[in-house]
Amino acid sequence: MTIEHDYFGLLESGPDGSIFWSETVEFADQSVTVDLTAPDQEDVSIDALDVAAAMISALEDIDMRARNAMVTELDDRTSEVTEYILQQQAERGDEIEGLLVDISGDVHVDVIRSLQLMSMTILADELGGSDPFAVLEYALDPDATDDVLLVNLDSTAQVQSVTSAE
Repeated sequence: MTIEHDYFGLLESGPDGSIFWSETVEFADQSVTVDLTAPDQEDVSIDALDVAAAMISALEDIDMRARNAMVTELDDRTSEVTEYILQQQAERGDEIEGLLVDISGDVHVDVIRSLQLMSMTILADELGGSDPFAVLEYALDPDATDDVLLVNLDSTAQVQSVTSAE
């Protein structure tokens, strides 16, 4: 079975009924892998694909919203964002400054600014649900694939939560 969409083209389901689409999107001097997936094509609507396409087109704004949500979490000493930054500082010591794109004097904010958006995964079957519709993956060091922060978004591109991958 196949779904046709203006942005995604032809989305063919696999033998198990799942769909998958992947593309690399360039924005703000970085390459971001964008994956769209659903375990069952029957659960994917054209509306969900329209929302997904709009989110990809607004990736720069969504990235800003996600980073602002991370900054907000710095007020909570036990938040996963704070713990992630403290872990990065402990592991890297003085070397962390070499990974920062801007040094303002507030290391926590500087780390958030320096995180690279590695990927965006769109769960196309979660339109309007309570589970994340999209997940953004951020890393301070792109080679450290286990040390990431995940920002979960609903289908209106509002941040639901920020978690670490550990």
